[in-house]
Amino acid sequence: MNAARARRHGREEAGDPGRRIALVTGGGRGIGSAVAVALAGDGYDIWLNYRRDHEAAARTAERVKEAGGDCRLLPFDVTDPEGARARLEPLMEGETPYALVNNAGLARDALMVWMSLEEWRDVLAVNLDGFFHVTKLLLRPMLGRRKGRIVNIASTSGQMGLPGQVNYAAAKAGLIGATRTLAREVAGRNLLVNAVAPGFIETEMTGDLPMEAVLPMIPAGRLGRPEEVAEAVRFLCSDAASYITGQVISVNGGVYM
Repeated sequence: MNAARARRHGREEAGDPGRRIALVTGGGRGIGSAVAVALAGDGYDIWLNYRRDHEAAARTAERVKEAGGDCRLLPFDVTDPEGARARLEPLMEGETPYALVNNAGLARDALMVWMSLEEWRDVLAVNLDGFFHVTKLLLRPMLGRRKGRIVNIASTSGQMGLPGQVNYAAAKAGLIGATRTLAREVAGRNLLVNAVAPGFIETEMTGDLPMEAVLPMIPAGRLGRPEEVAEAVRFLCSDAASYITGQVISVNGGVYM
């Protein structure tokens, strides 16, 4: 029995009803998967949202269980408010997540001169509308509990801008603005809202990038790992971060300072 599972077993034996739940959107792969596993190791049960890759989500669920957490799979599209409501509202009749990690994201890179309206709208829909739809559903119950964490996964692109990412940079910059504003609105109810802004991370989104051009931009000289981003999220969802809100933590190897 690993340490995380042993801690969980001890709580169950003691009849502890207070095990926390974290909802992670876009959690099947990459950063979202790493976040789910990290939070499970920190004592959370996971509600894992994903859109359609059932196999990847199932693999993440197994890793969550190995880390000591239960995992409930929630396939729905964050851009569909009715679909999100149908999945989440029945669950929230009995339970309210302590933490929400808005990780679901989409990139459709193109220089703006060639960017289509569809590429613009699709990226904003996932990154911004998705944040709104899911957070709106959870916000009132979380405020009612007078405690909780919301962590939004932004991007270095939203802080400094990158050519070919007008849509993505606009969406992530908007997410940073939403993070800071929501943090001011809800801090009085002990609901803390922060963002984590990853740089170039080893995921499918960076798989096709020309490394000969990218690596010289990064003072650390390498891409980051999803687990390194997950550790920042893990901290913000922990009791150690109880006086941190409205902040953006950059995990980017120094590419933006």
